[in-house]
Amino acid sequence: MPCPHKFAEDLHLERLDFQPEILIVGTFNPAWDNLGNTASWFYGRTRNNYFWDVLPRLYGEPPLRQASPTAWKIFSKQHRIALTDLIANINDADINNPAHVEYLKNYRDELIAQYSQTFNFIDIPVLLAKHAKIRRVYVTRSINDRFWQQRWQPVELYARQHGIATQSLLTPSGSARFQIAKDVKISLADFIYTKWQNKW
Repeated sequence: MPCPHKFAEDLHLERLDFQPEILIVGTFNPAWDNLGNTASWFYGRTRNNYFWDVLPRLYGEPPLRQASPTAWKIFSKQHRIALTDLIANINDADINNPAHVEYLKNYRDELIAQYSQTFNFIDIPVLLAKHAKIRRVYVTRSINDRFWQQRWQPVELYARQHGIATQSLLTPSGSARFQIAKDVKISLADFIYTKWQNKW
């Protein structure tokens, strides 16, 4: 049984009731019930994800990390921000394979590339063509490794050809803590915010 994206109906931006000017792209959010995935919308595993803390602060607004998906969607509409991910479906995932369940339960992008080989990807350039008011595109992970580079290169190429700015942001997940120098005293939310502020 393939593993679909938990918010598949939102990935193609067809349900938006506004014209976005910014697109934020993540990687994948698995939908299987046996993963303990508590996310109620994009970046919604708020116990260990600071996206909804950091993003509102870039606009001088209070954090929304403990808010509801309704509040997140209202904020996104007010600031003309659309959200999507790179992967819509992991086709060769097997819900009956404990190793597949375990790697998806970890929500680590490098394990997706390691354990899976066939995917349905979101065609980000097509989304940009349909929503021509988008002038900035951000991906919320490093794109240094080969798997994610291959996914992101078509986006950068289209963006360059159409005058759209692209930028890679530090992951808003708890794993960002490993980039804080040992002698630096700063909260993880503040650290991510500072990194994003320099690129926003």
